[in-house]
Amino acid sequence: MADFDIGAIVRDLNEARRQWRQAHRPAGEVRGIEFPSREALATIVGQLKGVLFPLRLGPPDLRQESEDFHVAHALDTALHALLRQVRIELRYGAALRHLTHTDIEPQALDATRAFGAALPGIRTLLDSDVIAAFQGDPAARSVDEVLLCYPGIHAMIHHRLAHCLYGLGLPLLARIIAEQAHAETGIDIHPGATIGAGFFIDHGTGVVIGETAVIGQRVRLYQAVTLGAKRFPANVDGTLQKGLPRHPVVEDDVVIYAGATVLGRITIGKGAVIGGNVWVTHDVPPGARVAQAASREDGLGVPGEPA
Repeated sequence: MADFDIGAIVRDLNEARRQWRQAHRPAGEVRGIEFPSREALATIVGQLKGVLFPLRLGPPDLRQESEDFHVAHALDTALHALLRQVRIELRYGAALRHLTHTDIEPQALDATRAFGAALPGIRTLLDSDVIAAFQGDPAARSVDEVLLCYPGIHAMIHHRLAHCLYGLGLPLLARIIAEQAHAETGIDIHPGATIGAGFFIDHGTGVVIGETAVIGQRVRLYQAVTLGAKRFPANVDGTLQKGLPRHPVVEDDVVIYAGATVLGRITIGKGAVIGGNVWVTHDVPPGARVAQAASREDGLGVPGEPA
């Protein structure tokens, strides 16, 4: 059996951690901070999917007459597990602000209760997303196929849960849940993005939606669309300013075709159509059609229905 110099590696890793903490952690930070668990959150989201869609995303042997029993049990389990993760994030945030004696229990309980109360509304929004995908894709044979198979719907389940947590002041939990969907689908939606009902991402791979993006109702995106920032203002010390509105506002009934890049705090007006592979950095009026310059040979460039 091969021998390894484990002791030397352990010492070097210890030194690397020490250097990182010295450079990036504030002086006097509370030691021993516990972090939210990615594994626990993955389990919680899996349970919540079964709560939201018990006969489709719940246990394979579940029957309709047992739906409410399953939902009650899974919801109770998921919310208690989530409460533990909420406590961890709130303690983490308090420690970073040096609020070592803050009683976070009432805040954690209130946030978890508010999240649970929001689940029926999240289900309604997700229903509208499923219908939009079914109606918007001629290849879809049923709403069940859409719910079970479409990566855009998978990403939106995660996003609508994560966005709720983000709004409740739990950005780390929200980001972990969002990034789990990103890893699984290739669709990168920041949990801060506000997205209206009936949202449809077709194909999906490579879609990026930034933190301060605002998307209206019945909007459709195709693969490799970016709703991003054009520039990143900095503070006097050179660090980036956080939280400024820097991503697009996309109004109702907009369609954005594959590969389009829309940057900055601009507005894409209601009913506009953005063609494939275009670069948009200025406002687009309602009902406008933005396309690549027409080809001299075949007149390509005006967006039509996808193949």
